[in-house]
Formats: sequence, structure tokens, C-alpha cells
Amino acid sequence: MNNYSNTISELLKPDITEKAVVLDLFAGCGGLSLGFEAAGYKTYGYEMVPEAAATYNRNMEGHCFAHKLTVGFDYSEIESPDIIIGGPPCQPFSRFGNQEGFKDARDGFPIFIDAVKRFHPIIFLFENVANIIGRHRWYFDLIVNELKKESYHISYRLLNAKDYGVPQNRERLVCVGHRGGFSFPEAEKKQITVEEAIGDTMLDERPTDKILTPRMDEYIAAYEQKSHCITPRDLHPGQPARTITCRNLAGATSDMQRVKLPDGRRRRITVREAARLQSFPDWFEFEGNETRQYYQIGNAVPPLLAYKLALAVKEAYKAACEGTAVYYPETLFDI
Repeated sequence: MNNYSNTISELLKPDITEKAVVLDLFAGCGGLSLGFEAAGYKTYGYEMVPEAAATYNRNMEGHCFAHKLTVGFDYSEIESPDIIIGGPPCQPFSRFGNQEGFKDARDGFPIFIDAVKRFHPIIFLFENVANIIGRHRWYFDLIVNELKKESYHISYRLLNAKDYGVPQNRERLVCVGHRGGFSFPEAEKKQITVEEAIGDTMLDERPTDKILTPRMDEYIAAYEQKSHCITPRDLHPGQPARTITCRNLAGATSDMQRVKLPDGRRRRITVREAARLQSFPDWFEFEGNETRQYYQIGNAVPPLLAYKLALAVKEAYKAACEGTAVYYPETLFDI
């Protein structure tokens, strides 16, 4: 029995109690939406990858439409949303990408801003890589200035998923536009380890597992030496995992998310183990082949972090609707 797995499987069940409509742009397989549905909101998503949209529709109360979004897109399939959430594609800003920012055709921020200007939701939230306030800070400032024109208070903060019950060291920027009354959830003292998350399976070997060959082990050793890696990049039972990405789930041997078996051999983690490290419940099922499933998991917002953000959004939404919202600048990250 795995206590962590049991906890998230119960906590993250969709339980629709609220009347507000949530629109999730660039919804992926539904990590962000799952957190909001567990907090009581029925969500509607848009996602261009068919397998990801199919996964969303298999697990959610709301529906995901498999469309490619554009500025000026016709959202006639849904009611006017009260809350807009999303994870605009981060490849233009990731330090592992080409870092072309707004010049990159995959940049989803013009679409997100267009939706906010069209629907004027009570509150909106987006998530992106930390580098958007690093090298691309100038572009982030342009985004914020456009959104401020719609009379929102803008609060943003770098959050690490490991501080919110997710067994993974994953730092992301979260930005919220609100009418007052919003506060980010407080970081938690207890951090969940790899062993707590997948300890019931991580030492197992199945016929379908990918076991690394001695040649691969030699390659990894050379890679870690060249990159001055002091601690091997295997998953360490007593710590949260390193950041889960598409690249290190389905990609190169050198950076692969892997566990070390009792006999010293290494194996790639399974889809189910990767999902747990992202805080997806065991009942959440993924569509598509194994590679497509890994990509959906690596691209997702951890649902447990999304749930805790959704609870904070719920408080601010209610305060705004009741006319009791007050704006108290928390830090320099509130504008």
C-alpha cells in the first residue's frame, strides 16, 4: 500500500460544486484542469495534440476540444468563462530550447492575452518556465503590461512543486490576474520523496522495462564526468525527483529518469511511476503509445500543485464576486 498514491487518488478526484466556468488554454492532458476540477470547478480545455485531448476527455468531468488555437479563435463551443487558466507553450522560453521568445511560432501568449481581453474573466492564471523572468524578462514585462490594461492586479511568483506535496524539484513561474484578495498558497515544510511516491514499484523489474546496458552505463558515466555532475542523476529514494520533462522521460540515455535496481543495474522509470512523480493519481489513464504518454506527463502541470493554486483562486474569486476583495501587495512580485 502506498500512502502518497492513496492520498492523491482521493484528493484529486473531480468533484464539481461551483457554478463558475473555467477555460483551460493549451490544456495538454489536463494536469492544471484536474487540480481545478478537484477544487470544484468544471473545466473546458483546448489542446491541439489529439492524444492529450483524448486523455483529458477520458479522465475529466469537463471536455477538451482538439483544436489548434489562434488569435481571434471562435470559442462558441463553450459558455463565457469566469476563470481562464493555461500553460502557454514554454519552448520559446525554455533554457533547453532556442529561446526565441515571441519570434517562435509556438508562442501561445498572444492567444492567452486575446482570450482574457475578450472574456474579461474574474481571475486568470498561467504557468510557465522560470526562464521567462530571466533572459526573457523584457517579454514577460510586455505580457504583464498588456494584461494590466484590462484593470487586473498582477501577482506572480516562482513556485517549486516540491514545496506543495509533489515529489519533484520543479520550479515554475505562476502569474495570476485578479481583482484583489488573491494570495499564493504557503510553502509546506514536509517534502515527499521518491521512495514515498514510487517505493512500492521502484525496485521491481518487469519484462517490458527498459534496462540500461553496460554500454549505456559507460556513456552515462562519461556524460556525468564531462558535465561535472557530482551526484549521479539516478532517482534518489530519500529526495524529491529532479524535474520531470519530455526530454528525460522519453529521450536521451544520458539524462533519462531512471532508478537503480538492487543488483546495480539501471532501468528507465515506467509511465505510471513518471505520472506519480508528477502527482497524477493511479486512476488517471493516458491515451496514445508509450512515447506519447511520456510526453503528456512531461508537459503537464503537476495536478497537486494545480489543486492548491485552485483553492487560492477560489478564495479570490468568491471575494471578488461578493465585493469583499482587498488588494494587499505581498512582495515585489505583485504589480
